Amino acid sequence: MTYPKIPLAQSILQIFLAKEIINIIISPGSRNAPLTIGFASNPAFQCYSIADERAAAFFALGIAQQTGKPTVLVCTSGSALLNYYPAFAEAFYSQIPLIVISADRPQSKIDIGDGQTIRQENVFANHSLYNANLLETVSEENDRKINEAINTAIDQKGPVHINAPFEEPLYETVSELSVNSLVFASPKEPQTIDIKELQQYANIWNKSSRKLILIGVNDPHAIADSTIEAFANDESVVVMTENTSNVHHSSFISNIDTIITPFSAEDFEDFRPEILITFGGMVVSKRIKAFLRKYQPKYHWHIDSLRAYDTFGCLTHHFEIEPNAFFNAFLPLTETIESNYFSNLNVIKGIRKEKHEIYLSKIPFTDFKVFEKVITTLPQNSQLQISNSSAIRYAQLIPIDPSIEVYCNRGTSGIDGSTSTAIGAAAANAKQTVFITGDIGFLYDSNALWNNYIPKNFKIILINNGGGGIFRILPGHNETPVFNTFFETSHNLTAEHLAKMYGLDYAAANDEMSLFEGLDSLYAQNDRPSILEVFTPTLENNTVLLQYFKELI
Repeated sequence: MTYPKIPLAQSILQIFLAKEIINIIISPGSRNAPLTIGFASNPAFQCYSIADERAAAFFALGIAQQTGKPTVLVCTSGSALLNYYPAFAEAFYSQIPLIVISADRPQSKIDIGDGQTIRQENVFANHSLYNANLLETVSEENDRKINEAINTAIDQKGPVHINAPFEEPLYETVSELSVNSLVFASPKEPQTIDIKELQQYANIWNKSSRKLILIGVNDPHAIADSTIEAFANDESVVVMTENTSNVHHSSFISNIDTIITPFSAEDFEDFRPEILITFGGMVVSKRIKAFLRKYQPKYHWHIDSLRAYDTFGCLTHHFEIEPNAFFNAFLPLTETIESNYFSNLNVIKGIRKEKHEIYLSKIPFTDFKVFEKVITTLPQNSQLQISNSSAIRYAQLIPIDPSIEVYCNRGTSGIDGSTSTAIGAAAANAKQTVFITGDIGFLYDSNALWNNYIPKNFKIILINNGGGGIFRILPGHNETPVFNTFFETSHNLTAEHLAKMYGLDYAAANDEMSLFEGLDSLYAQNDRPSILEVFTPTLENNTVLLQYFKELI
């Protein structure tokens, strides 16, 4: 076995190996050579080489998203580290375990004019759950910091930073380890809940005839079937989900904006819940946020073992426990109450469904029509990754098959690494993975394709409307040179040459017939990753979408 000669690098490797943290994403560099040599020389580690640090970080995020275990990023010194920040922030807000190990120059070389040096210590302080600033020499203190960083990433589900200074020479190796590192687990206590305290909240629940359960981003199959059925069988409960919730029942509302956008002030008042229960991550719908901020419930309880955001300005209690554990204890204390809360909304749901289908049957070939056809033809039991901006919003309007797992970077809602994340997720997951993206997000992250690990069955459906279509939907849009240049980012670019350069199959569609043919071809072959680029008319998309909400009444 080959090991780096530098003792600090040996310590890091030993501790990571002992804790079975094995997925390592390395961006080529010199200062990180001791770590690169150590990780890549040991077959126990699964190492990936991705040159662009920003793409590498989102690729790592995709792996961690799928495995639920920390993925490690390793980079050289200097500005390389800063390119991890977008994915690092996403990991923080999406509660995904990520470990950054940055190689650094010794402290004596910082701020003296030496090359490729910046102030690396605590560089992620605003979003890091733990910062381990190591010393050059091996010590018990260093071992403690490394252990603490790994344990924190696992226990608190988020990103941590280990900064490791190395002095030259960097490439020397040895055949035996010269250090014995300390390894320890975190003293994690089992989650419990006070039944007496819980009974107080059950008493409130049992007297309420209007309860709204709003579910944000969730891992597939995370919520017990018994809990889902209990919600569905209570006529005083309305459950609202999104595609990214990965929670399904025929009685639940999965198209929130379709239901509530046409509401009058009187409708909103009638729908105002007495109790709001939330769990899961971020919610996409701006309309449900606006509704709950204006028509606030008397009680808002959030269930999460780690954190609670006061998204609607009315949070009254945070249950610091996993949802399944909470509902296992809570639901036996509850009683059903006579209510028309669900039935009233279910009538509206039926009306909206009929209007929705009529409208989609008559609209021209635009973004909305494309999303309908793409989402309803996704392979069963596949995984869907969606980019941010317009793509995730259109996707919420179309019912999706319950067998399909849905993911999107909703922590920070940025477009910067959606493609890289999707490829990382596909590399870590045996399922057929389909990625739906808009043109601006795709072009912004085009280095995601500079990647030797794209599975052969990975599919990209790229909807190219010639610019940032989201800005045409938002209030304040005017057809001016300023808007077209600085907001919409108008362009005439396509993915055809990128596909050729990176060895992906490519096809294009610009009407319904070519879209159906393109989708059939896309799923027919799994010999090479593929891109289907769908061209839609820039000017009609926003008109068609905005008219949709008017015709739902």
